[in-house]
Amino acid sequence: MVRTAETYHVPVLLQESIDGLDIKSGGIYVDVTFGGGGHSREILSRLGAKGHLYSFDQDADAEKNIINDNRFTFVRSNFRYLRNWMRYYQVEQIDGLLADLGVSSHHFDDETRGFSFRFDAPLDMRMNKRAGKTAADIVNEYDEGKLADVFYLYGEMKNSRRIANAITTYRQQKRMETTADLIAATEKLMRTEKEKKDLARLFQALRIEVNHEMDALRDMLSAASLLLRKGGRLSVITYHSLEDRIVKNVMKAGNAEGKIEQDFFGHIYSPFRLVNNKVITPIESELQNNPRSRSAKLRIAEKI
Repeated sequence: MVRTAETYHVPVLLQESIDGLDIKSGGIYVDVTFGGGGHSREILSRLGAKGHLYSFDQDADAEKNIINDNRFTFVRSNFRYLRNWMRYYQVEQIDGLLADLGVSSHHFDDETRGFSFRFDAPLDMRMNKRAGKTAADIVNEYDEGKLADVFYLYGEMKNSRRIANAITTYRQQKRMETTADLIAATEKLMRTEKEKKDLARLFQALRIEVNHEMDALRDMLSAASLLLRKGGRLSVITYHSLEDRIVKNVMKAGNAEGKIEQDFFGHIYSPFRLVNNKVITPIESELQNNPRSRSAKLRIAEKI
């Protein structure tokens, strides 16, 4: 059965994020996180006959949700290659870009992909199942120090070294192949009262490393800074502090590190103007209907 956008993934902050794009009828827009197509459909509903939307997704499953519309182009690729693909389609400037950086509910609910600790599944976690190392490759091949760095940097786990040691000890007895193996190796180090939160951080760290998410985000935002025309909008939904910090830095300072550069008069050099100085979060009704939105933050900026 072909999943609809509603069953594949419920879009988060739908109206707020699309409103933030301030869509022009004949504009060119990019949705770099197509997924179930919920945000893309809303963008198309606001475009006129001369407008066009390019939507990116590297996951083959997302192709089941492709929209049949001559104003729509699906790009099966990681969004880090945004600039290359826009050049391929001979698009020099865009009017707006949307990014919903969270992992879709589809991925968490797919028992075969290894994204969730709720299921005993192969340790894969690749968004693009055609290429790259799996989570199993990482937990079996990285040395203890490198594993500790992954869990500390991407999971913000204070006991990252102990977790890395537990994994390297476990794999001496058998190769780690499933989510159950990973949980068995680390369960004694998970706090009883916060076990689910700790496991979520552990799985998040591995997923980010598998998919090179932070590097891809930096590359995409850099490309967006160059592609957006004056007055174009950047609308980004984040779910954890690591990605939110990068987005915030790019919008405020023009670079992922947040390095502030000022002119003689103290004006900050940045290609963007913040549209919402305070992050936008879901209203109570959305929180009740879509628990995934609980950690969502929306930031919007305009190219100057």
